[in-house]
Amino acid sequence: MALKKLRDSIDAVDRRILKALNERARLTMSVGKIKNKKGLSIYAPGREKQVYEKLKSLNRGPVAGDSLRAIYREIMSSSLSLEKPIKVAYLGPELTFTHQAAMEKFGKSLDYEACKNISDVFSEVEKGLCDYGVVPIENSTEGAVNYTLDMFASADVKICAEAYLAISHNLLGRVTDLSKVKYVYSHPMVFGQCRIWLETNLPHAELRDCSSTTEAAMIVSRKKDAVCIASLMASGKYGLKLLAQSIQDSVTNVTRFLVIAGDMAEPTGDDKTSVMFSVRDRAGALHDILVPFKKHRINMTKIESRPSKFKAWKYYFFVDLEGHINDKKIRSTLKELESKCTYFKVLGSYPVCG
Repeated sequence: MALKKLRDSIDAVDRRILKALNERARLTMSVGKIKNKKGLSIYAPGREKQVYEKLKSLNRGPVAGDSLRAIYREIMSSSLSLEKPIKVAYLGPELTFTHQAAMEKFGKSLDYEACKNISDVFSEVEKGLCDYGVVPIENSTEGAVNYTLDMFASADVKICAEAYLAISHNLLGRVTDLSKVKYVYSHPMVFGQCRIWLETNLPHAELRDCSSTTEAAMIVSRKKDAVCIASLMASGKYGLKLLAQSIQDSVTNVTRFLVIAGDMAEPTGDDKTSVMFSVRDRAGALHDILVPFKKHRINMTKIESRPSKFKAWKYYFFVDLEGHINDKKIRSTLKELESKCTYFKVLGSYPVCG
């Protein structure tokens, strides 16, 4: 009787939750109508961050913070789909880490489109065929994703959000004896993140590059003398055994992803701005561009250089800084910086990922 009474109480709570969810959905549909009428972006990263932070401050348990965030990610994903059909492009195929990052950011209720390469993600968003795109920008072990950096030089898109994904690499295959493995398939960056493990455990195997970890899993599913490094999700889809788990060299292996769109996000008070620029090749040029940041006490969180694709020995600089482009101090800093550059572009302002 005690168990039945508890279950009856849970059923009653479920009815209240369901009623509240539908009430919330109706409210978000009304919000969507207002946004569409005013030509506003449906996805609001700032509002998303505000909801998460408010829930975190209100939560007294026993539901864990991560669990609560996961629940509300899907609630907000459902809300977005009700406001307007939304399509998100990502570097595919399915089950890549970029796909996982996109799902972590937007939830399962939206439409997703797998792209063959990073340039296609940018193109889909530029052409308006997809509302948002998710691309990798840097890894804590291997550094910047140069292809993504290069695309920002010519692409007419804005960064509106960022996401971080803890990366766990796993050895998958159909073999039973690692000493008989002839080939290891994976993405080149993944090999770099698992270098020590591979040299220690599979020094005899040949490393073969693939466009993605998912492609590697697909290839190995048809081979008996090969293994791959891929996600656990890929093992289920392609019927591969888990041979070794978390083989990455660093325990804190994290990849940062950017969400691109037609517009940047509104300020939240805890934001980041990304810019790119080029300067004349002369003595003291790099020092001069750093002066405005020191003068206005603006903290740079990242600076990266890339060769220009248009002229030899010319470089682009990519900088992340604390603050939003709408902040008066940030505008003053960037205006002063722009005056010292031969090329200058604001890539976007967006909430710091919490």
